[in-house]
Formats: sequence, C-alpha cells, structure tokens
Amino acid sequence: MAYLFAEKYVGIRVKIEELKGERMKKPLPIGIDDFKKLRDNDFYYTDKTLFIKELLDKRSEVSLFTRPRRFGKTLELSMLKYFFESVHVPDGCSDDNSSLFKGLKIMDAGERYTRHLGQYPVICISLKSARQPDFEKAFIMLKRQIADEFRRHKYVTDNLEESDKLRYNLIMNETDEDAQYLDALAFLSRILNEYHKRKVIILMDEYDVPLENAYFKGFYDKMTDFIRSLFESALKTNPNLEFAVITGCLRISKESIFTGLNNLEIISIMNTNYAEYFGFTQEEVESMLSYYGIEEKKEEAKKWYDGYLFGNTEVYNPWSVINYVKAASADHGAFPKPYWANTSSNSIVRELVERADSSVKQEMEELIAGGTIEKPVHEDITYDEVYKTEDNLWNFLFFTGYLKKQSERFDGETIYLTLALPNTEVKLIYRNTILDWFNQNIKKKDFSALYRGILQRETDVLEREISKNLMETISFFDYKEDYYHGFLAGLLKMMDGYILKSNRESGLGRSDLLLLSPAYEGVAVIMELKITDSFAQLNDSACQALCQIKEKKYDAELKLEGYHTFIYYGISFFKKLCRVIAE
Repeated sequence: MAYLFAEKYVGIRVKIEELKGERMKKPLPIGIDDFKKLRDNDFYYTDKTLFIKELLDKRSEVSLFTRPRRFGKTLELSMLKYFFESVHVPDGCSDDNSSLFKGLKIMDAGERYTRHLGQYPVICISLKSARQPDFEKAFIMLKRQIADEFRRHKYVTDNLEESDKLRYNLIMNETDEDAQYLDALAFLSRILNEYHKRKVIILMDEYDVPLENAYFKGFYDKMTDFIRSLFESALKTNPNLEFAVITGCLRISKESIFTGLNNLEIISIMNTNYAEYFGFTQEEVESMLSYYGIEEKKEEAKKWYDGYLFGNTEVYNPWSVINYVKAASADHGAFPKPYWANTSSNSIVRELVERADSSVKQEMEELIAGGTIEKPVHEDITYDEVYKTEDNLWNFLFFTGYLKKQSERFDGETIYLTLALPNTEVKLIYRNTILDWFNQNIKKKDFSALYRGILQRETDVLEREISKNLMETISFFDYKEDYYHGFLAGLLKMMDGYILKSNRESGLGRSDLLLLSPAYEGVAVIMELKITDSFAQLNDSACQALCQIKEKKYDAELKLEGYHTFIYYGISFFKKLCRVIAE
C-alpha cells in the first residue's frame, strides 16, 4: 500500500512539474515593439543585438533600412535607442540601460562595442502617425511626434539661453509657426549636443509612411517638400549628428527627399549586409518551435511563412511566425493562417489585379501555379511613379514582401530578378484578392445573354460567354476542377429568380451545380463539370459529364420535391476554353 501511495505521489509530482513548466514558458511578444517593455516583462526574445555590432563596424553616417511591414524594424530601432541612449535621471546625472541587455550577444562582443552603451543623446521618432486624410491633419500629427521628443528631453531647458528656451517651449507646446518645424530636429540635435557634450544619434521609423499616404490622399508634393526639408536639416547639414538610422518599407529615390545627401547608405532587401537582423532565420524558428514544444510543426511553418530572401539569407516572416507559434503551442491541432495578410488592405496587389492586361494576368497565373517571372530591378522609384508602369508595380510588390527573389542576372546595364511567391501565406493573399476582385467585377457585368442561354439550351452562347469570362479573369487553382466550379458558381449566383446550390447530395452522388426555381413547377438546371488534358478531349469529356447526371440520377430527389422540368448540362474545360452539351 505504501509503495502504491509513493508511486502515485511521484506521478502527481511529475504531472505538477510538467504543468508548471508549461505555465512558465515566456509569453510571445505579439505587437510588442518596445525593447524595454519586452525585456522588463520577460517576453520571448530572438536575440538580434549583434545588429548593433555590425552597425558600429560599418558605421555609415546615415543608414536607411528598407524591409517589408511587420519584419521587426520598429523593435530594432527601439533596441538601438535603449542601447545607445544616455538616460537622464532627476539629479542631473546619466544612467544606462545595461540591465536590458544582460545575457544578450552584444554583451559578449567585447569592450569595443559595449563602451558605446549609454553614451549618446538619442532622438527617436516615428512618422507612422502621418497616415491622415489631408495634409493639415498629417502635419499636426508630425508636429506632435516632434513635440513629444522635445518633451522627452525637457531636462535640457534649465540650461538654455532665453532665445533657445523660447523656441524649445514653443515647439514642445506645438504653438510655434509651422516653418519652425522644418529644422526642428536639427535644432534639438544642437541643444542635446551642447548639454551632453556628445553628438546625437537620430533614429527615424516608418519614414515613408507620410509619402505613401500623401500619394494616395492627393497631397504628395506638399508632404515631400516638408519631409525633404526635415531630412536635409537633420541629416545633411547637421554638425551635431553622430549617425542616423532610418527605416521604412520602400527605398525612395535620392532626387525625391534625399537630395544632396551624399552620406546616405541604403540597405534594401537586395543587400547582403545586415540580412539576418530583420525576420527570423531557419535556426531561430527551429529554436522557437523547440522552446514551445511544437518541433513537429517545422515543415508547416516553413511552407507557410518562410521563403523571403534578403541578400543571400533566407528568412521567415516574424509577425506570422510569432502568431502561428502562439496558436500552435496553445492547440497543437491549430491550423496555420495568413496572419500577415490581416495587417493590411493589400491594396497594391488589388491595384495590380485591376490594372492587369492579358500578359500580366498570365504572369500572375504563372506565379500562383508555383512558377516564376523575370523583371528588371528599379530600386529607387518614388510613390508617384509606382503605378506608371507594370514593371514599377512588380518592383513595389517585390520590395514590400509580396514576391521573393530566386535568382538574378546582369546584362551589363540592368539587373534582372527571377521572382516567385514566397510562401503559402502570400499565395493566399493573391488568391483572396483575386476572388474579391472577381466577385466585385461580376456585379458590374451584364450576364443576361448567359442566363438566357442557360434556360434556352443555347450551348454555343454558353460556350462563348463562359470562355470570354475565363479569358478576362485570373486562375489560381492551376486549372483544377475546384477553380472552374468556383468560377462558374460566381457567374451563376447573380441569376435572378433562381437559387444556386453547390455540391448537393443527389441520387447516387453529388451534382456539381444546381439552379433551382423557388417554385417547384419551375425549371431545375443540373450541371456536371469535367476537366481535360487537351483540347481534343473536350467533346468526349462533356458527353461523359452529361451521362454521369443520368447514371447517378442527380434529378431523383428533385423529382420527389415536385420538380418536373429539367435541363441537363455536361460542361468540360481545358484551360480557358469549354465545351457545353445540353439535354
């Protein structure tokens, strides 16, 4: 008895320890882009602190990093801020944030790097709040961002001369003239340098959001003028600048806002430098899956969220991986989802679909089927040029994460990229965007000829109308039966006076499509679909479809329901052609 009790006690202890271990897993930092908050609250952190080492080694005066949205840019800037910033405390002394970096890789990199910890005044602002409906509101939000940073450094005002103190307070209180904000960051740099006796580090996040928003809202030129003046004074003619790091999604041409900024280094997804610091590497994802006890999800995670190539480094989408790991660790049976797709309207994909001519549609079909396309690289386009050419649209899709580079070649003048879809998640973005476009588009079309032809058994009309609409749309199922089924259902659901039924259990199986008059004395249309491997098989395949309706008695239950007038269609598809046989 004592032995059984002891064994049971040990079993209970083991179970308690297992449950305790599960509870003690670090929380995942979904939506956490403040480095201090992440570390203070012991969130799971994929150590990217050697980014600091590489930044100090390469030491460009102004570095612009462009990466797709949700790839960790804001968190990286936050990390830089907490590492470099000399923290002001009430007694007038300075402190640092060394506790935040305890146990991280940068602390083992050597004194050459750690001696920079807590040594600089830092200006850190984000421009994402400028996503507003007009210039006036966008400008107000940008002024507020600048004022907040002035307020964060309010401790310097005690030592200022009256004229500087007056201007400082006017900007901080958002009561200064608009023109005074054009060089506000340069002014703050001087004040901080004079106070700390150290040059300033400027960190600027989402630099291109004001420009992207302004383009779509119709005030691009006014916003470009403001951003250009702000950047020129802060980054070009600023003797108080130690170095600056800027992040955004798209590289903007120097002629647009970086005029004359010769000290600028642009690190896009084409560059090999810094490649592993935005997004998760294979090793980092495997480590995360192992930590949360879901190693068996490795292949699924790779299929859905891997595939981006930054320089020569393959990386995963970090936003999607973190969300996926949270769901899968809570429920091992959880299905993967397109988490990245849910963070944006994906308007650029929609724009490409809406503008697509036959050649672009063919290229999109090739991508969705798992193929590739080749396009020249245009790294320095501006937002007002994005929609001018199809090549610019493809480039925008590439640099913002909707396409990946598989290979590249140089013809002596131009770099050409072989492009593909990165993963299943992005493929679903295209598919869902195309579906939405298709559903919106059919509402604008006149299908009266098609509907009339169905009720009058005009097979030549049906063949012409169905094939014409197939030519105008974009397939995303590699011409499998599911694609044609969904396509035809989309056309028929708008037919007035009829109810569309899909894959209804009938007789000895499931009929593909039914069109039913609500009144039982009306007409019931039964359609069976087939696909073929060649044009020559279209007729035989359509005949087989028609025979299947009869053999499997798809009309049996409908007759019991009171229907007595039937039209039967066997429809066969080969790519974007069809054959229709009726009875």
